[in-house]
Order: sequence, then structure tokens, then C-alpha cells
Amino acid sequence: MARAVSSRRKSINTALAWGIGLIIFFPILWTILTSFKTEGQAIADPPVFLFFDWTLENYSIVQDRSDYMRYLWNSVIIAGGSTLLGIIIAVPAAWSMAFVPSKRTKDILMWMLSTKMLPAVGVLYPIYLLFIKLGLLDSLFGLVIVLMLINLPIIIWMLYTYFKEIPGEILEAARMDGASLKSEILYVLTPMAIPGIASTILLNVILAWNEAFWTLNLTAAKAGPLTAFIASYSSPEGLFYAKLSAASTMAIAPILILGWFSQKQLVRGLTFGAVK
Repeated sequence: MARAVSSRRKSINTALAWGIGLIIFFPILWTILTSFKTEGQAIADPPVFLFFDWTLENYSIVQDRSDYMRYLWNSVIIAGGSTLLGIIIAVPAAWSMAFVPSKRTKDILMWMLSTKMLPAVGVLYPIYLLFIKLGLLDSLFGLVIVLMLINLPIIIWMLYTYFKEIPGEILEAARMDGASLKSEILYVLTPMAIPGIASTILLNVILAWNEAFWTLNLTAAKAGPLTAFIASYSSPEGLFYAKLSAASTMAIAPILILGWFSQKQLVRGLTFGAVK
């Protein structure tokens, strides 16, 4: 009886998980399908789902109109650069908070997290003026710095929780064997926390890749990433849904592929230390 109830509960949970997954994935699927429609089919009422005249015209027009590879390369530099710089800063910061805590450590962590609650538009004007003064407006370096600072609290918080799961006695043993602080972090702590660090890197890359507010307000044409590439298909004449969907599909395809091949590592990192 208990086994039957357990099996039924497992089936229900599986069905719910699939249902939620399909609901989340449906907008992406609809965007991909719309990218293969004509503009008339894209705005048809009632909407057409699978039975329409498939075409690659939108992708051809998008590629001819915009330099997709330049936008893609800008996104790679911005997401990769901000993530790398954030990890370099966050690892020693999280190490000190996890293994050499002070009375104010929790207050500092909460303060860092509270900065994520600040509306971005509230600090846009001073940052915009600062970028003009420093000559960073519409530059890849400026966006790398901004996105690194925006995501740094999340990076530190995630690494802090992962590092707390590592027994401090291991690091103490390394010190007793003569390991320097640099060796302790690089050769003892980092290899043990690889799953957590990897998941933090993946999450930060996704956040930086999808960031639109700062990339649209601090760039023009030179340093625009794929979010600016998508926004360029909103014009005074209106929205061209099929072409906009094609541009969106081309923008999200790299991060979808990365997420698909990294899902096991991401799940492993997010559950790091949950089961001992």
C-alpha cells in the first residue's frame, strides 16, 4: 500500500515537473516557431502553430541587415570578462567570510544582498555621467565593469555558501604543512569547490548575457551586445514580429546550447553540499 502511494506521488511529481517545464519553455518554442513564419502568419488571428509555410527569409534579412557576429562577439566579451573579473574578486572575499569571519560578516553579506534591491534606474544618471567623464560610454570595458559590479553580490553569496560546506580542518592542515595563503586558495580550496564555482560561473554568464537595461542605456553601436541586436528590431514603424523572433532566436541560441550541455554541472553545483 505504501509502495503504491509512493509510486503515485512520484508520478504526480513527475507530471507536475514536466508541466511546469513545458509552460516555461513554451514562450521560447513559440519564438522559435514564429521566426520561421512570414510577417502575416506571425500576427495571424487565430495564431497558427505548426501548419504554416516555413521560411528562412527572416534569418536572411536579419543577417543582411545586422552584423550578427559583431554583436555575438561583444556578448561573449562582456559576459566572459565580467564573470572572470567577478570570480577573481569573489573567491578571496568569500574565503575570508567563510573561514575568517568577523562580527560584521553577516551584516556585510546582507548589505551586499540589499544592493540588488536597488532599482537600477535610480543610479543610471550618475553612472551615465561618470561614464561620460571617464570615456567609458559605449565601450566593452565599461560594460564589463558595470555587469561585474551588479552580479558581484550574487557571486560572493553563492561562493560563500559553497565554501561553508568545506571543513575548515582541511585548510588548517594545509597551513600546518606550510601552504601559503595563495596556495591554500588555489590548490586546496578551489579544487574542492569546483562544482560550486562552475555553477556560479554558469549562472553569472547567463545573467550577464541576458542583461538588457545597462547594455541598452550605456551603449550605442560600437559595444552593443545581442540585447541591443534584438532591440534594433523595434522601430517607429512598429514591431516586425517574425524578424524580431528570428533575431531573438539567434541571440538566445548560444546560451541555450551552453545551458543544455552544462545542465548536469549546473545541477551538481547548485546541490553542492546538500547531501553528505
